[in-house]
Amino acid sequence: MCRELIYRIALTQIPHIGCVHARLLLQQFHTAEAVFKAPLRHLESMEGIGTVRARSIKNFSQFQLAEKEIAFIEKYHITPLFITDAAYPQRLLHCYDPPTLLYYRGKANLNASRVVAIIGTRSNTPYGAQVTEKLVKELAAYDVLVVSGLAFGIDAIAHKTAINNNVPTVGVLAHGLNAMYPAQHSRLARDMVNAGGGLLTEFDHTVQADRHNFPTRNRVVAGISDAVMVVESGLAGGSIITAELANGYNKDVFAFPGRVSDAQSAGCNDLIKNNKAVLITGAEELAAVMGWTCTARPTISPQKDLFVELDERQQVIVQLLRNRDMVHIDELHQRSGLSQSVVAATMVQLELHNVVRSLPGRMYRLNN
Repeated sequence: MCRELIYRIALTQIPHIGCVHARLLLQQFHTAEAVFKAPLRHLESMEGIGTVRARSIKNFSQFQLAEKEIAFIEKYHITPLFITDAAYPQRLLHCYDPPTLLYYRGKANLNASRVVAIIGTRSNTPYGAQVTEKLVKELAAYDVLVVSGLAFGIDAIAHKTAINNNVPTVGVLAHGLNAMYPAQHSRLARDMVNAGGGLLTEFDHTVQADRHNFPTRNRVVAGISDAVMVVESGLAGGSIITAELANGYNKDVFAFPGRVSDAQSAGCNDLIKNNKAVLITGAEELAAVMGWTCTARPTISPQKDLFVELDERQQVIVQLLRNRDMVHIDELHQRSGLSQSVVAATMVQLELHNVVRSLPGRMYRLNN
């Protein structure tokens, strides 16, 4: 296996041979070693390979780089996942450009029955943070694996909240596993691994976090997931790229709406407006669309935070909910005199304090 692993790593380092070409070669020759040992004329005759790529394969001689990579992964207990391995994330095989080789450090099952990507802007608002925390807490009841990019903002909030709620979470990186970008997330990355999650990348340990690596990373986030959820995003950026990639892979894409005046929500609103994402406000709606059933209900009902101090807007909402079994959010908006965005943000805050409970159909009621 060590000999084959050398050829597997080397296959990812041949000039002019990308993921699509590597997959074609493996479909023809089955193993990486057989690719390198194939006659030149056979390689040249393959559709999609041709003379230039065939000669790049036959002229490749930098096998010592692969040997150094093996030394690194053995030292740091990293698992190489080749595209033909059973442990390789099988969802990626449905994409036209799956990574040939992935490097994985962690214990989370990359082929979990339910995988959700939670992504968003690096410059999140308090509303975005609250929505992300609420979403991950709700997802804990659905036995999911949470995937994100370990960036500042929404990504980091999703990872941290997952750890705090015993939800396995995996960070997909745009660089090798010899360092962490951003460096401030080194501790978070360790916590993710120690909590049963993991770190995943297609880049060898010498690769730095260059700008062009991030869109490449984003396709793994999209491809490895069943559903991609955009919490907050501007009109451009990594989250929009990931959502577009997910649509191209026929993945389900969801987005949380925001105020039209908020730049951080402009991308989400645009995805919804152009039917590139389903409008969503919580995990129950996601589960309904995906056909997921709750796998673990809490044995004890959540209790209201003791001594919580409600601000004026929260008090208005609570008063409207008193002596009512349930109230639709539109009615709360109409009767409170508050804007829709203020009501939405207030409901998130009240849910975080366990004062109210969200029900299907955008209905709410007070917790007893």
